[in-house]
Amino acid sequence: HVQLVESGGGSVQAGGSLRLSCEGSGFTDSNYCMGWFRQAPGKELEWVSGINSGGGSTYYLDSVKGRFTISRDNAKNTVYLQMNSLKPEDTAMYYCAADRYCTSATITTEMTYRYWGQGTQVTVS
Repeated sequence: HVQLVESGGGSVQAGGSLRLSCEGSGFTDSNYCMGWFRQAPGKELEWVSGINSGGGSTYYLDSVKGRFTISRDNAKNTVYLQMNSLKPEDTAMYYCAADRYCTSATITTEMTYRYWGQGTQVTVS
């Protein structure tokens, strides 16, 4: 079965950078779109970024555009989220998610994704 494991979280000062990784296993092929979500304490889950199966289309929450970059290495079954110029408001638990079926319209939606990782904490002070 499909499993997703995030890594790369940590504590950084404002203006710093982190690179999150999400390694998948159990995939039969690379035809999965991937997304990153985050949840801050006391707040709802928020979509952050998404990437289609081929990696040619990427999508971002407005507040992270120009600071975050999503990418994927299908040979390694891994998706990355490079986060630069981090702000305190980026503090949250970050989750990656995967699903076979998504479009540009649905890639931002939590319910689109069948598979989820356990999360990695990002703290910006």
